[in-house]
Amino acid sequence: MVIPVLDAAAELPLTLAALAGALIGEVIVVDGGSRDASARIARRARARVIEAPRGRGIQLAAGAKAAASDWLLFLHADCRLEPGWEDAVGAFVAAPGAACRAGYFTLALDDDAPAARRLERLVAWRSRVLALPYGDQGLLISHALYDEVGGYKAIPLMEDVDIIRRLGRARLKPVGATIIASAQRYRRDGYSRRMLRNLLCLSLYFLGVPPARIARIYG
Repeated sequence: MVIPVLDAAAELPLTLAALAGALIGEVIVVDGGSRDASARIARRARARVIEAPRGRGIQLAAGAKAAASDWLLFLHADCRLEPGWEDAVGAFVAAPGAACRAGYFTLALDDDAPAARRLERLVAWRSRVLALPYGDQGLLISHALYDEVGGYKAIPLMEDVDIIRRLGRARLKPVGATIIASAQRYRRDGYSRRMLRNLLCLSLYFLGVPPARIARIYG
């Protein structure tokens, strides 16, 4: 399991607590230069901490390179898996042909606002119809398939969309479990404003704008 972090001390404890006692092998936390207690929290939870240059794509790639397991599970630091996820992952991995597929989780937000439910429905539609799950939905993938498609690229933004596009619709399947993501950024910026910003960034990416330029808009 690979979790990139950057000043994630507020969210990381819950994410790691959801993994406690699970038979998932090594948890690798990739620190991109945190100035808070992220690394200390990870070590206290018995995760392996490695360092990499700042940038989610770079950090994810570094974590995958350090992992020795046959399967990789990538998570964001502010996303925690709901109970029952381990059974769902086990069933996914054990299914015939699983090594040729990649899995994503159903997104839920830690917010009771009606806008959060609307966003969840939109994400479910985007994942099902457009085959575009984002990084906050996790990515479960065999190490062999990860290597086959070229892994995460060292780009500052859109690393999740980039690898999903290389995987392609036919190899993407829901895991059958839920992941709870922090809604802090949506509460801070406003749901509509944040959603429009994300849509703009995605549109620019598909138009061929370099991810470094898009990152300045994303903030």
